[in-house]
Amino acid sequence: MRATTIARDYETRTGQKIALTFGASGLLRERIEKGDAAQVFASADIQHPQRLANAGAWGAPAVFVRNSLCALTQANLKTAPSTLLDTLLDPTVRLGTSMPKADPAGDYAWELFRKADSVKAGAYATLDAKALKLTGGADSPKAPAGRGTYAWVMDNNQADVFLTYCTNAVAAQKEVPRLAVVALPANLQVGAAYGVTVKNGAKPAAAAFAKALLATPAQTTFARYGFGAP
Repeated sequence: MRATTIARDYETRTGQKIALTFGASGLLRERIEKGDAAQVFASADIQHPQRLANAGAWGAPAVFVRNSLCALTQANLKTAPSTLLDTLLDPTVRLGTSMPKADPAGDYAWELFRKADSVKAGAYATLDAKALKLTGGADSPKAPAGRGTYAWVMDNNQADVFLTYCTNAVAAQKEVPRLAVVALPANLQVGAAYGVTVKNGAKPAAAAFAKALLATPAQTTFARYGFGAP
């Protein structure tokens, strides 16, 4: 929805049509590597566009927005930043994540697990073993049309707590108001740098759109949805 809003606003201002393809960043990068046509690639993890750039066919990526992880929880799960790690480690609590390596949100969840291990010895092994990889994979069930992925997962009680971007968590709560959004404590906070790259030799319009992601109109829209500035 956020990317769609920015693309449509750009089309209105410039008359340049933008064809959007959505998916987990890692899976989209693999499709591009296998020959799928694309001129601009934007990812929630700058490492994916950097990998394309390292192969030589794409330009150096730029950070265009920032995000962070939050915990999206069921209404009956009473927790707070100060108790969140104990909640995640509780063997009776079902922990949902996105698929690591396919979806950057999953990679960031595992980064959180590594931080947790420095707070409480053995936390990484516990969290790694119990995490339910519910979204972002090639075979992950898709939300019905008109439903947000994380709102749908939690509305169907597939997890008690789901680690996702704060922007996704807030959007899910708007769709399913009974859900709660819990910030990570300072010692577990994980930030996400979103990157964009343009294919070498792409049409000038492709580079212009990538540049527009850093301009005021797009940045204002990103801020409205809770993203941080580059």
